[in-house]
Amino acid sequence: MDQEPLPSEGFAEVRIVAASPDTARRVAEVLRRCFASAEQRSYPAGAEGGTRLHLTIDTAQAAGPARSWLSTSESSPEGPAHTDEV
Repeated sequence: MDQEPLPSEGFAEVRIVAASPDTARRVAEVLRRCFASAEQRSYPAGAEGGTRLHLTIDTAQAAGPARSWLSTSESSPEGPAHTDEV
């Protein structure tokens, strides 16, 4: 299995999977209120009409609640990926 390249330092790739496009967009909007982000990309996720939304966020440009949370959080060792992640 080929691995995707890691995002640049300070950026994170976020994948949102939801039963409806509206739900995925609402989650993305919350992230945009906390971090600067690139334009989202959405794709179908399954035969039942689900949505998979991809979003790149800039953690160096944190705002509001994320700024205070990031300044007090500590890095933790990276855990294993979920078994259903690709």
